[in-house]
Amino acid sequence: MTQLSVRAPRAEGVTLCLFDGDAETRLPMARTGDEWVADAPPPGTRYGLRAHGEWAPERGLWFDPAKLLVDPRAVELDRPFTYSPALSAYGVDTAPLVPRAVMPGALPEVPLRPAHFKHGGLIYEVNVRGLTMLHPDVPQEQRGTVAALAHPAVLAHLEKLHVSAVELMPITAWIDERHLPPLGLANAWGYNPVVPMALDPRLCPGGVAELRETVAALHKRGIGVILDLVFNHTGESDILGPVLGFRGLDNAAYAHAPDGTLINDTGCGNTLDFANPAMRALTIATLRHFVQHCGVDGFRFDLATVMARGPGFATDAPIFAEIAADPWLADRIMIAEPWDIGPGGYQLGRFPPHWLEWNDRYRDDVRRFWRGDAGVGLLATRIAGSSDLFGKDCRSVNYLAAHDGFTLADTLAYEHRHNHANGEDNRDGHGENFSWNNGAEGPTDDPEVQARRAAFARAMLGTLFVSTGTIMLTAGDEFGRSQQGNNNAYAQDNAVTWVDWENRDRALEDHVAALAAWRAARDFAQFPDDGAWLALDGAPMDAARWEHPATSGFSWHAKSEAARSTGLKIDRAAPQAGPGVDEP
Repeated sequence: MTQLSVRAPRAEGVTLCLFDGDAETRLPMARTGDEWVADAPPPGTRYGLRAHGEWAPERGLWFDPAKLLVDPRAVELDRPFTYSPALSAYGVDTAPLVPRAVMPGALPEVPLRPAHFKHGGLIYEVNVRGLTMLHPDVPQEQRGTVAALAHPAVLAHLEKLHVSAVELMPITAWIDERHLPPLGLANAWGYNPVVPMALDPRLCPGGVAELRETVAALHKRGIGVILDLVFNHTGESDILGPVLGFRGLDNAAYAHAPDGTLINDTGCGNTLDFANPAMRALTIATLRHFVQHCGVDGFRFDLATVMARGPGFATDAPIFAEIAADPWLADRIMIAEPWDIGPGGYQLGRFPPHWLEWNDRYRDDVRRFWRGDAGVGLLATRIAGSSDLFGKDCRSVNYLAAHDGFTLADTLAYEHRHNHANGEDNRDGHGENFSWNNGAEGPTDDPEVQARRAAFARAMLGTLFVSTGTIMLTAGDEFGRSQQGNNNAYAQDNAVTWVDWENRDRALEDHVAALAAWRAARDFAQFPDDGAWLALDGAPMDAARWEHPATSGFSWHAKSEAARSTGLKIDRAAPQAGPGVDEP
């Protein structure tokens, strides 16, 4: 008989709760050190946990047997999480509110193969629900799900763009932040998870099998799959948040200050503690699960600085060595969002040598150049791989826009955020986006404004596709997706974040596809040494030209076929950028 175990070192008792419909059977679990164990119920059984002990939140004790808790190692849930104030109230039975974990059977193991991805490729960032909710070719019942990514129409679009890998925004089970339901809003991004392995039933109703089959379908087209995972906080939030899992079993999973208060290096009220070996072990188990049983090729880590805190950031944090030593994980693609909001939280360029890193300096400096307030020297540094940040080993993930912030189209159409629909009086989201509206705020029929926006969009996309390092395109930016000026659309599970396929800019889409085809035939992992930087008049670039504020552009020419068989040209005065100076 296999056993079910759960970590709850400070609990006085833990009960395994088995459900047949709403009928609940409670079985005591036995202590074994810091773990509590019981015979595992048969596969398919729905179950939860209840923990017994003292309720003293001010001392980090949240034991309340009235709270049904989700197993932190659950791999399937029978329903999504739904927020209710009762989840935080002592003595209120939450069994009617909390999902039950589903006991898995033996999960098939996917053979370990090299990752479907190469450095220098194109990552396509995908909000699974947003990408397909309005897709006219995807069947209604499949829209908004992981399975929709394997639809022939979606696959054809990915192939048209020569996508190397899709990066799926969180698809594990999340709960709405408590301020959203009273506003009639819902979390649209998923960056508020509860348990790390369980797929959200709204996005992946077929569970592990659905993800595995979708990954296999993408692999057949040569497209890798990267999961965006959140290991920096959970949806249990601050001291007023719900009691759903870790908090009710082992609150030491969260980092605490010496006075016992929760550390908030995430802006979400709590921070997972990666100085705790148990937290790291669960993280490794989660990553292995998605590789072993689903075949994924890599992971992007939200606010990844948290993973190397203990409490301060360390470049030799244990989690890095543990990932590198695991045979299932050592060759996977690892991507850091290299910052959090805690002390010393900005760590761009300081992750391990084999990790890629989101480069927000690239985004900002490219925007600033085309807006007119950054020089050509800084732009050339970014195009050539940001050696000032990464040295000769280019680990940059270059991007113009991501899920948070303005879309590319909105960067050129709005100077100010327009987040009133989020219910926070337009206070949320970044205040400085290095955006410019080209003469009108928001939509306009003015043909001159439209022409300027179109030219800058092509110039910025051209810049991206000639840049050294891995590049990332957020779904829809290839054809002018807008969020109506909302630069923090996490709470807009509606047409604001759903990609509008019917009204997309097909000419821009075709332009991006041509850039992607050109790039796919070349190696952009490292910038070639064999080349010459020239001014727009053909003269060699020198320090004076690089530093002069009136210098509007430059070109780069390969000196040999071995370099890249091409060149590039940038001209801010007549917005254009991209390959072509050595092309037929």
